[in-house]
Amino acid sequence: MKVLLIEPFYTGSHKQWADHLKKYSIHQITLLTLEGKFWKWRMYGSAITLARQFNEIDNQYDLILATDMLDVSTFISLVREKLGETPVITYFHENQFAYPWREESEDKKEKRDVHYGMINYQSALASDCNLYNSEYNMKSFFEGIYKVNQLMPDNKHDKIIDELKRKCHVLPLGMDLSSLDIKEDLLINETPIILWNHRLDHDKKPEEFFLCLLRIKKEKIPFKLLILGEQTTKQKKTYSAYIEKLQSNIIHMGYCSKNEYRKFLHMADILPVTSSHDFFGISIAEAMYTGVIPLLPKRLSYIKMYNPEENHEIFYNNEEELYVKLKKLCKVKSSNRTNYKKLVQKYDWSNMIIKYDQYFEQFKKIL
Repeated sequence: MKVLLIEPFYTGSHKQWADHLKKYSIHQITLLTLEGKFWKWRMYGSAITLARQFNEIDNQYDLILATDMLDVSTFISLVREKLGETPVITYFHENQFAYPWREESEDKKEKRDVHYGMINYQSALASDCNLYNSEYNMKSFFEGIYKVNQLMPDNKHDKIIDELKRKCHVLPLGMDLSSLDIKEDLLINETPIILWNHRLDHDKKPEEFFLCLLRIKKEKIPFKLLILGEQTTKQKKTYSAYIEKLQSNIIHMGYCSKNEYRKFLHMADILPVTSSHDFFGISIAEAMYTGVIPLLPKRLSYIKMYNPEENHEIFYNNEEELYVKLKKLCKVKSSNRTNYKKLVQKYDWSNMIIKYDQYFEQFKKIL
């Protein structure tokens, strides 16, 4: 099959997913992309730009695979003649209904925050099929639609929403986890190394993370700290007071190369997660694959992905329980800690690409 993958936000995890899908698929996948910046404007205008580019392409495709940053309904309306009967699938890396807006956001103040979710909704309606990277993503998407539906003064969409559910399915992310393997043996840490490998943004709740660590430090329980990833000047300033107090514990903070990142993951022991927003959790899966023990809040995508009934020891209900469990883990030798690699191995592309390829083929046959 010839598949055109349209990605208006070609950076970070979106770029990795698109590149690896193209690399590992048995199908011939072509990318049509825009640079990953100005995400709000991408949602507003990328459909018009990419429709113009699509109409200038000589090739015909068996399938169009778009992502959630594209206004699919507008795109289809502008390429109707060239598109013909070609089916369109939208893959939702995230959905804007569940996006946690900052209270000071202009969009929230002006009550424009619902509009981006409505673009997602209209895209889903226009698509022949919709795929979500996690069950939480799909569930929160429909919860958002139902809330907006209740705000409508008339002509509510109850039946339309129920019909939409029939063409929505979960297909988890594929990840290049095997690229995180290393050959050299690393020393077992005498002092536990705690990891933070997410953005230092409000939706990841870094303040809760830092406060927990400061409680551990106050009790004179030794630990080291890895804070990985680029940080903006504003982020550094926001959390500078915490970072200063933890300075003597920090091994590395900030940007690191891919090779350094891989080595740091294998060095780390514990990953306390405090996020209030996560549709999948790529950084968590990467850490777990390398043997890091996660401590996960009992919410978001983590519940369905890692099953708190079977793995209750890695889940917590509140900040106090996070503190208690982290404190306990800091006192356990590395060699005595459980390895949870098995919970994420299924997301490696070596396993997931089969599901993607089979899905595309079956979808084509159905139509």
